[in-house]
Amino acid sequence: MKLWWGWAYVLFLSLLALSVSQAEAQDDLDLEMEDEMEEAMVEDMVEDREDSAEIEGEVTYKTPVPIGEVYFSETFDDGSLDRWQVSKTMKEDADDEIAKYDGQWSVEQLKENKVPGDMGLVLKSRAKHHAIASLLDRPFLFQDDALVVQYEVNFQDGIDCGGAYIKLLSDEDDLDLVPEIHGWGLMCVQEKLLSFLNSCNCLSPSLSLSLSLPHTVLNPDNSYEILVDQSSVSRGSLLHDVVPPVNPTKEIDDPTDSKPEDWDERAKIPDPEAVKPDNWDEEAPAKIQDPDAVKPEGWLDDEPEFVADPAANKPDDWDEEMDGEWEAPQVPNPVCETAPGCGQWKPPTINNPQYKGKWKAPLVDNPHYQGVWSPRKIQNPDYFEDLAPFQMASFRAVGLELWSMTSEIYFDNFIVTSYKEVADRWAGDSWGLKKLVASANEPGVFSQLTMAAEERPWLWVVYILTVGLPIGLTVLFCWPKKSDDDYVYKKVDSPKPDVEEEEDDDDEEEEEEKGDQAAEAKATESPKPAGQREDMRSLSLSLFLSLSLPPPLSLLTCSLFHIFSSPFLS
Repeated sequence: MKLWWGWAYVLFLSLLALSVSQAEAQDDLDLEMEDEMEEAMVEDMVEDREDSAEIEGEVTYKTPVPIGEVYFSETFDDGSLDRWQVSKTMKEDADDEIAKYDGQWSVEQLKENKVPGDMGLVLKSRAKHHAIASLLDRPFLFQDDALVVQYEVNFQDGIDCGGAYIKLLSDEDDLDLVPEIHGWGLMCVQEKLLSFLNSCNCLSPSLSLSLSLPHTVLNPDNSYEILVDQSSVSRGSLLHDVVPPVNPTKEIDDPTDSKPEDWDERAKIPDPEAVKPDNWDEEAPAKIQDPDAVKPEGWLDDEPEFVADPAANKPDDWDEEMDGEWEAPQVPNPVCETAPGCGQWKPPTINNPQYKGKWKAPLVDNPHYQGVWSPRKIQNPDYFEDLAPFQMASFRAVGLELWSMTSEIYFDNFIVTSYKEVADRWAGDSWGLKKLVASANEPGVFSQLTMAAEERPWLWVVYILTVGLPIGLTVLFCWPKKSDDDYVYKKVDSPKPDVEEEEDDDDEEEEEEKGDQAAEAKATESPKPAGQREDMRSLSLSLFLSLSLPPPLSLLTCSLFHIFSSPFLS
């Protein structure tokens, strides 16, 4: 019985440790599942390509060509910026040192996970203004067709402070791409956040710092959807789900209103009738010396705790006129190493039981409380109601206007269209292939597990329990056990006193028959508990195979069931 309870105790501790580790690792497991779903989605896109790339051996890349109607597409694979204009203007209302748009742009390959033949636009400068723009093939009109904007961005050196948003430039007669880019931003990355902006309106789902695919859809019914890596992260209505709202409020705070001087906002005040008790000592210290403390025997009062280092020598270049008188550095007194302490002994301090601190009157409800003051409301002079915010002014160009403290921001594969299917196909021919290359270059499973355990040492507990418990429990249940039938029970007669020879032979035969019956009964009963235990093992194994829990938890559940059942059945 003690052996069974010992195993139960060990398994309970293992189950507890596994549960705690599994709770802490839940976020990591969710991320891994998302990555697996993403890889499966990319593989489906690549398989559907008309001009499929050969992923075996060397990757074959072909510049993607949009299939369908588009307003703008750019891959940068020709290595030039001929259709783009770089701004060299001065920023208004800024110091001359930082007002220049002198940030550098370059067309390059990715720094990591390169795909031969693929190029992108890279922001190269830190702490500088950057601006670059390009005309659409034809203006986009916000009428009956949806707007779909998509591009790739990769923060190759991470991000400290900066952006990676695209601007859409209105279709005006005097549109000039060279001066400072004025327009409204779409899909802004600011401090690691992806945002959809319409003037001052902003939504902010998270964005990965690796190669990401921002994708925004605006529909004529005023609905919108934002996707990152082809997974929806935000959707809603421009009329109701944008903060601040597209339409301003009807009433605003009166800017001329001010709080009266006698307005009392205090909900609680000190009780004016409260009096400090006579025995309240505000001067009592918080700590006092322990009156029960006794100086340890052998304390060296005359020995200093630190002494000058006898091995130290004054440096040759020490100038007493410039550096002052040289003093050897202090080191612990070696005499004090064998003593309880050196120097003047002081009793340790303890909390003062008489300490009460500064007295304060208790708080009571303020009878003059008027609530928190707020200015009165007035009609908003700038109020308007736009029930069709999708119907904005048409735009004729796209641009990037960025200030960043991080360089090496990679942009690629811009597309503006009215059809989500066209953008998805474009992504499958470009972004999808890059994700496959990045996945192929990732370390193996064992390397990933080792790196994860180096960052989170508690994962070693999960690894050991996941591998060790099934092996140990399998040995426990499946190791061959000697059957009770193999044991031979020998009947031993208890010593008897000498009997008279006159005993009848009939009595001896009767005793022998009773002994034989007892031996047969014992032999018949002994296999029964073993058979019951075998049935319990079979039941435990069947439970293990049928339960929908992970294998370690299933095995633990069946083991506990077997452990607690066997002692009562044996």
